Amino acid sequence: MDKASLLSLTGAVIAAIGEDDFAKALTGLLQAVAPYTYTVVFGYSGSARPVDLHDDFPASKRRIFVTDYQEGPYLLDPFFLAVARPVPAGLYRMRDLAPDRFYQGEYFRNYYVQTGLAEEIGFFVDIPQGATVVLSLMRDERPFSNREMKALAEIRPVVEACIRRHWADLPSRFDQTAPDRHGSALQSQLERSFHSFGDGVLTPREREIVEHTLKGHSAEAVGRILGISPGTVRIHRRNIYTKLRISSQGELFSRFIQTLGRV
Repeated sequence: MDKASLLSLTGAVIAAIGEDDFAKALTGLLQAVAPYTYTVVFGYSGSARPVDLHDDFPASKRRIFVTDYQEGPYLLDPFFLAVARPVPAGLYRMRDLAPDRFYQGEYFRNYYVQTGLAEEIGFFVDIPQGATVVLSLMRDERPFSNREMKALAEIRPVVEACIRRHWADLPSRFDQTAPDRHGSALQSQLERSFHSFGDGVLTPREREIVEHTLKGHSAEAVGRILGISPGTVRIHRRNIYTKLRISSQGELFSRFIQTLGRV
């Protein structure tokens, strides 16, 4: 892409800040730098349900990428978990943020594989007053090359500055003090989900094992996180399966997703 065209597209993005066609102008710039298949822009704040700020999915794809995702699977999404840690603003490949067994885990096999993506990368942009915008670029045929990643990284300062200006009001879209349906102050969805999973059946330690397992961590990684041996993690997993009367991680994932509708 020649410099004059890049400057023209960049100017169009800046001119569109605050306008309805901002996202279209921004994706036009990004597509010119590194063509890709789909765009989605989610706004995050704590563990609140993500806000779909923009997407260009066809109707046939929007259910899995947006509607189903917002209903609960986002809690196991490496991008969401990276925001919650948090990671510094930047451009990231999903595979660089995912746990060590993510691609063998049930979130990937039961949910993410349905997207049919070859790769997803994201611009993480922190918004003042406690929110984050993640602009995801998705490809369904081949991963982004190192050359394309470098080209996208070079325009990252412009992308971040424009996003911060255009979605500066994002924090106000999340009401962190509104009461939930139980009448108490809004609590972390992530904490509620894992703390209530197997309530009355699993021990607190077993619920921790479930949480890290479903996020895609191996027994070795869970052991390092919790300060126990991998063998102890595997014993806990067997006990969890016995108590829940299940026999696979796939059933564990399904049981967790069912729980999300009740918390």
